[in-house]
Amino acid sequence: MTRKSEVAFVTPRDESYPALLRNIENPPKKLYYEGELSLLSRPAVAVVGARKATEYGRWAAISIAKRYAECGLVVVSGMAAGIDTFAHTGALEGNGSTVAVLGCGIDICYPRSNLRLRESILQNGLILSEYPPETQPTRFTFPARNRIISGLSLATVIVEAGLSSGSLITAEWAAKQGREVYAVPGNINRQVSIGCNKLIYDGARPLVFIDDVLTDLGIKTEARREDVRGLSEEERIAFDAIRDNGELNVDDLALLTGNSVQKSAALVTILEIKGLVGYYSGKILIAK
Repeated sequence: MTRKSEVAFVTPRDESYPALLRNIENPPKKLYYEGELSLLSRPAVAVVGARKATEYGRWAAISIAKRYAECGLVVVSGMAAGIDTFAHTGALEGNGSTVAVLGCGIDICYPRSNLRLRESILQNGLILSEYPPETQPTRFTFPARNRIISGLSLATVIVEAGLSSGSLITAEWAAKQGREVYAVPGNINRQVSIGCNKLIYDGARPLVFIDDVLTDLGIKTEARREDVRGLSEEERIAFDAIRDNGELNVDDLALLTGNSVQKSAALVTILEIKGLVGYYSGKILIAK
């Protein structure tokens, strides 16, 4: 570990250089950092996505990152606008740790709107960059840094992505690095969901339950009773109907709750990603 002109960095020769990063294609020759470097020795999951996120994407990114942070995982993202911002926010809300990998020097906050988030990350997290201080962001630096985001992580979760989203580059790097790629399914009529749905079509794991990643990584978790307490009235009515009837299809759920089929399907999607129900062979079941 080296410190020069008050700017700290590590190289592959240092013991504190992250082990997962040593074996990727073109590992960074230097990692400039500010914050808690020891986080790089802990298991981590990347949560990334589109800069122009929907309200659903915002909810999903915060919920996913918060859950993983609560279970002891470090959440890695790129501190970009949109999904990245919400991922860092969720990790901090879960009283956990997060790592921001920048496409510029660590002394530059990009976007400027994330100045407050940057300070929050430094209180209980880490900011990294392979670029020397004062390096300005360009359209070339961000795609290159994405290999670091995936390289630090045991798995990568793509929350929302259009066909030209930079997060698809992160997914591609993760696959090349032999890491599991998960994608949050989205509506087929939304541009911001096309990238995720295409990833699933091409073989990425659909994130059916938030805890899927935790299960696949062998992380034991507590029952999520707080999720039931935090349901909206509509979500609770739908959940109670499914629980009381054992299994339902969406048409049955609509009849029981008085909602439209479309509204019922949307509620099931929310309950699915909260890890409370499953949707198998056309039947909605309570998740065990």
